[in-house]
Amino acid sequence: MSILLNSESRVVIQGITGREGAFHTRQMIAYGTKIVAGVTPGKGGQEFEGITVFNTVRACVQEKGADVSCIFVPPPFASDAIMEAASAGIRLIICITEGIPVLDMVKVMAFLKDLDAVLIGPNCPGIISPGKAKVGIMPGPIHREGNIGVISRSGTLTYEVVDQLTRVGLGQSTCIGIGGDPIVGSSFIDHLKRFRDDKQTKGVILIGEIGGTAEEEAAEYIKAEFNKPVIAFIAGQTAPPGRRMGHAGAIISGGQGKAQDKIEALKRAGITVQMNLGTLGRTALEVMGQDTARP
Repeated sequence: MSILLNSESRVVIQGITGREGAFHTRQMIAYGTKIVAGVTPGKGGQEFEGITVFNTVRACVQEKGADVSCIFVPPPFASDAIMEAASAGIRLIICITEGIPVLDMVKVMAFLKDLDAVLIGPNCPGIISPGKAKVGIMPGPIHREGNIGVISRSGTLTYEVVDQLTRVGLGQSTCIGIGGDPIVGSSFIDHLKRFRDDKQTKGVILIGEIGGTAEEEAAEYIKAEFNKPVIAFIAGQTAPPGRRMGHAGAIISGGQGKAQDKIEALKRAGITVQMNLGTLGRTALEVMGQDTARP
């Protein structure tokens, strides 16, 4: 099985008629994802690639049975799009949008607190369960169905790691980019819990970066409750304090967030920490075991 996303997921694209939304919708359709509806306020009744466009997410849920949303809405309106999806009953929300104001995300997290919805992102590549469905902007062909879960704060590094895994014969159960902003909808721990309970997943690759304490918290959880092998890589090992590196959340400040602190925390938890990203695939094959590889 896979976590969160499967071949039966029914996806609505918020912002389907915009440039980015249109391009990536076509890529998702080509991969085999069930895109059942789109949303662009004011364009209800139109069609895009044979897909009906609605004015609201609620109409997509009621008329098309949508249960997953992918958001390509400009930053000033993206927080409202997330809350609209959640209030309409969407169970899984993937927000690709980069540059959402932090205060807007504070409001979103408060809004989602008592709702049964999982938010991935914002500022993320999305989620893919290889061979089943992809919702996001990741390149589908590099993925391969298998037994390794991937959770990452970096989209680009996710692609590099997945390509290495596939090349050494290690397929993936589900790959999730949680996003690189200071406030994101779901954490390493949230998804580690799902991978822990997923019979298909035999091991996990965790890709972190400087800034915040998410990796240290994940290390404590893994040490206490996670019984599958984990390999970690931390990006930004040479980053100077006070300078943002790529993502809004990738900044060392207040004495927290340094790569070395994260690496030491992960090692104390018994996690294999890969210092050289270029050899992570080979290390995964050694640590996860030959029985998880496919010829």
